[in-house]
Amino acid sequence: MTNPAGQDAPLPLRGADVPPFYAGLIGRQATELRRLGREVIPMHFGQPTAGTPPRARAAAAAALASDPTGYFESRELVRRIARHYRECHGVEVAEERILLTNGASAGLVAAFAALFAPGDRVGVCRPGYPAYRNALRALGRTPVEIDCGAAAGFRLEAAVLAAIEPPLHGLVVASPANPTGAMLGREALARLAAACRARGTRLISDEIYHGISFGAPAVCALEVDPDAVVINSFSKLYRMPGWRIGWLVAPAALAAQLSAYVINFFLTAATLSQHAALAAFDDAEDLAAVVASYRVNRELLLAALPGMGITGVAPPDGAFYLYADVGHLTDDSLAFCQRLLAETGVATAPGIDFDTRDGQRYLRFSFAVTTREVERAIGVLGPWFRAQPRR
Repeated sequence: MTNPAGQDAPLPLRGADVPPFYAGLIGRQATELRRLGREVIPMHFGQPTAGTPPRARAAAAAALASDPTGYFESRELVRRIARHYRECHGVEVAEERILLTNGASAGLVAAFAALFAPGDRVGVCRPGYPAYRNALRALGRTPVEIDCGAAAGFRLEAAVLAAIEPPLHGLVVASPANPTGAMLGREALARLAAACRARGTRLISDEIYHGISFGAPAVCALEVDPDAVVINSFSKLYRMPGWRIGWLVAPAALAAQLSAYVINFFLTAATLSQHAALAAFDDAEDLAAVVASYRVNRELLLAALPGMGITGVAPPDGAFYLYADVGHLTDDSLAFCQRLLAETGVATAPGIDFDTRDGQRYLRFSFAVTTREVERAIGVLGPWFRAQPRR
């Protein structure tokens, strides 16, 4: 293909510039090291390594043998999700408000496109999941980064939202949050919801890490605001990231509009994944055992990191991440993570994925790996970190 000038150069992209996931660069480096026979401890990607729950795998195998796997929407799965909100959060959600999606990412894209016009300003927390700001920008919406750094305990307070002028069209919150694991208690979330209502700001709650907490359980936004848009997925608690299955809860007045966007963008969620997800919901013993292992891994890392000179870590309330300040060692988190991987075999995610201002001084550890891998990582990281020169 040639460009309009007749040269064999690629045609320019017409959308907004969107940066890569820098953790993906670490992932490619890790893959190459494995190819060369090196041991790699994968603490870079936000995915569990324990594998899909046994009941989900069995349900998928049975469906593969008996289901023609055409376009499909499992009403049984929708009913089971509604039951989940009733039993776990004391909230009644009508089935027509629950939309099955190809993972949480598809739900976010559909919500951003349906709820906001080009140029609309949507608040996102910094540090935070990079796809929020990048997807908004790619869709022509304007991400407004709100500082929720260490000084704020990595949490957004309603007073900060109320001071933003002009008022935001939308706000994305996650509790537990990526990359910090910080959670909002009921009162804090209720204050945020009230501030959104007072200012005409649409609240979108990403609840993908619900079910993974180390104290009080996470509060669903629907408990404090029945008109919140809620995004969730089977990728984290249910350990099904590659199945690409999730859901969106829409306000009753917007359900038909959001459904039209989901269908036009993505048709239906994967048929096989819907069968597997229904079974994963009820593998409670397996789910609890793996979350218990995360608790052990969290405690091991929190105990070990100060001895390595890494003291800037806020204990995560939930999810499976530690967000560590290594500013005394580097001002280039990507290069630091690349060197760390090359010299120790431990893969971590650079903070520049999550924070466009201060991310150069942070890295993220995922502890959704085996306890043996965490112990092995501690064993090699300790001497390495202690040997690094301070800036």
